[in-house]
Amino acid sequence: MTQPIQNHIDKAATRIGKTWPLYSFVASNPLSGYEHQPFVEAVTQAKKYLNANPYPSARVFKNALDSGSIQAEILSKHLKQANFLQNPEAYIKLMEAQQVSAEINPYHQLDRISVKWLAAFLDEGLAEWTMPYRSEGFYTAWRLVVVYDSELGKTELSAIPKTAEAALEEILAKYSEAEKTAIATQHLAALPGWTGYINHRSTSGSDWQKDYPLSLTHYLAARLWMCQKLRLPLLTRTEPEDTAALVPQLKHLWLQAWEESWQTNLVKTIKPSPQAEKTNDRPEAQLVFCIDTRSEAIRRHVEAVANYETFGYAGFFGIAMDYKNPENGINRKSCPPIVDSAYLVSETAKATKTGQFENYKKRVSQNTFKNYFLKRMKNMLPSAFGFVEGSGIFYGISLMARTLLPASLYKARTQQANEVESCCDTVIHKNTAAPLLETIPLAEKVGIVKSAFDLMGWRTFAPLVIFVGHGSHSANNAFASSLDCGACAASPGRHNARMLAELANLPEVRNALAQDHNINIPQDTVFIGAEHNTTTDAIKLFDAQVSGRFTAQLQALKSKLKRAQLKATQQRFPKAKNSLNSAHKKANNWSETRPEWGLSKNAGFIIGSRELTKDTDLDGQCFLHSYDYKLDPAGEALEGIMKGPMTVTQWINNHYYFSTVDNATYGGGSKITHNITGKFGVVQGNGGDLKMGLPLQSLQLDDEQLYHNPIRLSVLIQAPVSRVTQILTHNPALRELLDNSWIYLMVMDPEHNDQVFKYQKDLNFTLFNPAETAQNEPIKEEAVTR
Repeated sequence: MTQPIQNHIDKAATRIGKTWPLYSFVASNPLSGYEHQPFVEAVTQAKKYLNANPYPSARVFKNALDSGSIQAEILSKHLKQANFLQNPEAYIKLMEAQQVSAEINPYHQLDRISVKWLAAFLDEGLAEWTMPYRSEGFYTAWRLVVVYDSELGKTELSAIPKTAEAALEEILAKYSEAEKTAIATQHLAALPGWTGYINHRSTSGSDWQKDYPLSLTHYLAARLWMCQKLRLPLLTRTEPEDTAALVPQLKHLWLQAWEESWQTNLVKTIKPSPQAEKTNDRPEAQLVFCIDTRSEAIRRHVEAVANYETFGYAGFFGIAMDYKNPENGINRKSCPPIVDSAYLVSETAKATKTGQFENYKKRVSQNTFKNYFLKRMKNMLPSAFGFVEGSGIFYGISLMARTLLPASLYKARTQQANEVESCCDTVIHKNTAAPLLETIPLAEKVGIVKSAFDLMGWRTFAPLVIFVGHGSHSANNAFASSLDCGACAASPGRHNARMLAELANLPEVRNALAQDHNINIPQDTVFIGAEHNTTTDAIKLFDAQVSGRFTAQLQALKSKLKRAQLKATQQRFPKAKNSLNSAHKKANNWSETRPEWGLSKNAGFIIGSRELTKDTDLDGQCFLHSYDYKLDPAGEALEGIMKGPMTVTQWINNHYYFSTVDNATYGGGSKITHNITGKFGVVQGNGGDLKMGLPLQSLQLDDEQLYHNPIRLSVLIQAPVSRVTQILTHNPALRELLDNSWIYLMVMDPEHNDQVFKYQKDLNFTLFNPAETAQNEPIKEEAVTR
């Protein structure tokens, strides 16, 4: 293919995001390709290409104003500055009066046929009969089989170009350069969920992609050929104009007022104080949780039960790794998607537990065969009817038990869990394609541990230091991975937590930290991996390898963590007689559409001392990353946090924002009518576009009330403004996110009496004084009615 046509496809590809598969469902900005543009321009263009709503509805804004989430004084200020001088009610009526007529899709038949071919080719083991010639790649397989597609009419194989490149050259030959880009953009944006998955898979390096290659180029060639075959025009509209209508402008002002109202409440809620200086008093235990918003509540309850200190750190614990699952031998990413996996972590049996590990592997093998056998019996035509008739009573009993006794079954199931962690140690190697595993040098092990301490501002070590990854437990949930750790690429964080504990316990690592970096870890300090179950708020310690001299301390810690769990579940289920039982029921009820809320409600990211938020209920709205500016004079740790976790939380926030404002396009629709396709995605009903975002049940309390409030992320950093400015100067990508208003930034400057300064644009900050603009309101918001 000539380079110019490839350029058109590459340019068009920026109009679509990435759709992640269900088994590694990562939150990401669906408009990431637009981040080089101002937010208001980006959403206007996306509306044209995707026919998607970019802002909350008038009804959502009205109820946010009525509930106080949008403060009237702040809204009035924004409206007047833009010369909108009527009262808010008049503008609500104007927004409500706007009727958005549904466009008639001239490509409905083409879309349906395209989905049929994509679903057949991309299948990852759900179908019993697979599409032939898949190993030849999508275009070749499609070309060899499409001649038998009765919906497209009779076609001779010789009439179809042999390669995708040749097809595009032939089809687009008569069009201008601008039209070529417009055609590619229009047809890739027609099914953004499916093309987003192609976009993801073609860059993922997965085994499925290696065995059955597919690219946007191959898909586009097939689609455009079918478009011509159906006698449809290749282009139905021209490039969108960047003109803002009155109602979108109004909605943007209301959105800004909502966001400033939230920021005002946050600044009034946090507690900078002179007595926040840390002392050298040694806590009984220290627990490091993920920055995840679900960690905020459990941290408060853990701190309340004893002299425990908690920290916030990105849940992959600074280890850019893949994890090799001992059940199936598959390597799975366990670090942020934007980070390359430098390491491979696997399991090796402890010297005293080899027999237990062998028994475990035998049971896994037997279960794998059993599941395969049952699937074949259910799906093979000769045995399907007899198998269903004969086994129906057993399935019925199982279904009844899971319906009536989900909490009891969950308790029994979890008692058998964590067997690998009890009999194995984690081992880290270089992540290379070489068949022989290469151990990593001591300097890299030391660097991983030191980086964790540096970023969190560590000063004193307790006898017990617990690295707490997190994962979610649920039943019959296609979106289960979306509730696991986003920093671990939608995997549970337990493997990373255990690995960091293993490294920090190595004598040679401790010696190097003391000699080379003046980090002295007491001999009576032990590091332990753990997992926070975000569905039940249980914290499981992986302490099988810990010396017996810590037995009494560990028993006391476990007892108090159970008390913290009880308090946390009581907060989540205030009306329940038995809050723990309610949490267990949520985790194992096959009919539960929302086992937990995930990161819904996220709105802020606080980077600073725990003293800013300690004993404060932030209502699960904030990511919390520990940081001590006094221990980071060069700003290197802060720069790492801003380039890594801050960027990732922006992805998460925009994933939730767009899934909420237009769930049909950017979200996942309703779980009630979901159908899984190919094991990697869901469609609504019997077909259509692949769903790219979160289902309604993760965002709404019911058909009328929102649970997640759609506002952009506000970041608050406790550090000198000069230090933040220097970091932004050296990182134009971060500055672009701020200048284009994809994210807000506020800085609490300890060198200026803890005053808060708000980033405006072009490295300028202005004093943020909420006392002048709004009344003091608590940060906690009520649900907003849709």
